[in-house]
Amino acid sequence: MCAEIGKAEIGSAENRAPKFARSRALQQRAEQFFPGGVNSPVRAFRAVGGSPPFVERAEGAALIDADGNRYIDYFGSWGPMILGHAFPPVVEAIERAARNSASFGASTAAEADLAERIAACYPAIEKMRFVSSGTEATMSAIRVARAATNRDLIIKFEGCYHGHADGLLVKAGSGVATFGIPGSAGVPEEIARLTLALPYNNLDAVEAAFAAHPNSIAAVIVEPIVGNAGCILPAHGYLAGLRSITANHGALLIVDEVMTGFRVALGGACQLYSLNPDLVTLGKIVGGGLPVGVFGGKSRFMDQLAPLGPVYQAGTLSGNPLAMAAGLATVSYLQDQAGEVYPRLEATAKALADGVAQAANQAGVTLTTNRAGSMWTWFFNPGPVNDYEQAARSDTAAFGRFHRAMLDHGIWLPPSQFEAAFISTAHGDAEVQATIAAARGAFATAQAS
Repeated sequence: MCAEIGKAEIGSAENRAPKFARSRALQQRAEQFFPGGVNSPVRAFRAVGGSPPFVERAEGAALIDADGNRYIDYFGSWGPMILGHAFPPVVEAIERAARNSASFGASTAAEADLAERIAACYPAIEKMRFVSSGTEATMSAIRVARAATNRDLIIKFEGCYHGHADGLLVKAGSGVATFGIPGSAGVPEEIARLTLALPYNNLDAVEAAFAAHPNSIAAVIVEPIVGNAGCILPAHGYLAGLRSITANHGALLIVDEVMTGFRVALGGACQLYSLNPDLVTLGKIVGGGLPVGVFGGKSRFMDQLAPLGPVYQAGTLSGNPLAMAAGLATVSYLQDQAGEVYPRLEATAKALADGVAQAANQAGVTLTTNRAGSMWTWFFNPGPVNDYEQAARSDTAAFGRFHRAMLDHGIWLPPSQFEAAFISTAHGDAEVQATIAAARGAFATAQAS
């Protein structure tokens, strides 16, 4: 029987109380104004226990909370901080843009400057639109797909999260998986029925769905590397199979790279797996830490958007000048320094993920590590983890205890078994070794308990 992450971690609740006193007071205050005291559910720490630290500032690979505690950050604002927090060129770009006003509600040259950089990295994106979130990007891409095909049904995959639009919350990942919710209240059954949720990495299920609904499926939307049920990689030939099936049936393939875009490669998963989708959605890194989403693809589909075509989509703050400045600084750096950035991220992430996995093995703790470049998940699961059903078998209580023990050691992991972790170029050997040492301490505590 494998060792269990102990319930009596380093530092009891009583011992930790002074350490988090201000954060706890801030949480209590926040609960007066926000449901659960948060503006996004997974920030609440309910899946891992304890109260969330309140962040006061960040620099490089570090987060500093309201009580002055310093942590090595492994969620990076949920992905966008690939160059680390407060990366000087990004900060300077935002400051320059802010001097000219935070928003115009009118076109700026910076929009096309950033679009040009994105298109150079993503050949499948011939035209695009900026929006303010990943949710906006995916819901807009689906609207385009339905208009282009004159069909209503959408295929998504269990555990894949594409934002909180009504039709995409069916068997979604992210916070929906974290809290064990099959969908969401408030979504009409009539809308939910338009989404077919299938198991990831199963092409037979996709073929069967098209056979059961001939000429009715507008698009397949997929996270090419799942990040919102934990990190789950595509089986060999799976993504190419989706491309072939959709093309054969006259449906569009939408690749949701909100999380993987510019993360797993300069051209994201499309580059990594030689994909040529009809539509792509991006976010996170494209905003350099500010709220940005992108949907784009083949011109014949994108030109259906107003004012050229009948598909309406709008956003008052789309292409916000501060977000464009931050995104341009980030994407430009990644593009110009790709030969250094991506090998470095790969080496650091491998050393970290493998080092913690080895520490778990030495301690007799069962752990499965899934990794794609600089994103990964440690599943408390004997593995393998190739789909959401397998991910859901993970010992979430053990993960919660591990998370709390690591936080006590100054390591801040995503507060859910079903979220990917990330590193940045600011993480180096010192952070890797400190994290492996912290994991050894957490696992040793498990053995002793």
